[in-house]
Amino acid sequence: MHNANIPDYTELPTNKRLLRSTIIAIISAAIILVTIVLPSEYGIDPTGIGSVTGLKRMGEIKTSLAEELKADQSNQIDSASMANPEQVSNEVEAVAVPDKVQSNDVGRTETMSVTLDPGKSTEIKITMQKESSVEFSWSSNAGAAFYDLHGDSKDIDYHVYEKGTETSKQGTLVAAFDGNHGWYWKNRSNKPITITLTVVGDYQDIKEM
Repeated sequence: MHNANIPDYTELPTNKRLLRSTIIAIISAAIILVTIVLPSEYGIDPTGIGSVTGLKRMGEIKTSLAEELKADQSNQIDSASMANPEQVSNEVEAVAVPDKVQSNDVGRTETMSVTLDPGKSTEIKITMQKESSVEFSWSSNAGAAFYDLHGDSKDIDYHVYEKGTETSKQGTLVAAFDGNHGWYWKNRSNKPITITLTVVGDYQDIKEM
C-alpha cells in the first residue's frame, strides 16, 4: 500500500533524454537572449532581428534613460555643494557665446533660446549634409541640464555623438551622414532653466522639435 505511488523505473527519464532536454533548454535560452533580451534591454542586436521588430530602439531608449538618471544623480551631488548658485548662473551666462563662434563669419549663424520647466525636455535639430560641420555653443542660465547630442535620418533612427550633464558646452559638430543632427535637453532640477544655443557653419535648416 505504501509503495502504490512509486513510479516504475522504466517510467523515469533516461540520462540521454535528460541531456537532450538540457541542451534544448540551453539553446532556447540563448536564442531568447540574443533575439529579445539583448536588443530590448541593452540595444545590442547581433542578429538584426531587434531592428526589424523595434526591440533595439527600445533598448537604446532604456540605456539612454539609465545614463541620464546616473548623470542627474551626479549632478545633484555637485549642485548640493554649490555655495552661491547666483554667482554660478552669472558665470554661465558669460560663456554663452564664446569668441570662436562670434568671430566665425563662414556659413549661417543662428541663436535660439528655450525655457524648460522642471522635468520638461526639448530638442533643437539642424539639417546637415554628410561631413559638413558647425561650431556650436550652448549654456544654461540656472544650473546643469542633461544633454544628448545625436543625429537621425530616414535610414538611421539614432546616432549618438555625446551625452552628459553640463551647464554649458561648446565644440564642433561634424555630420556623420545626411540628416538631422542636434541636441536634446532635459531639466532635471526643481526650477525653470533657459538654454541658449548658438550655431555657426554649414547647415540648411534649424528648428525646435
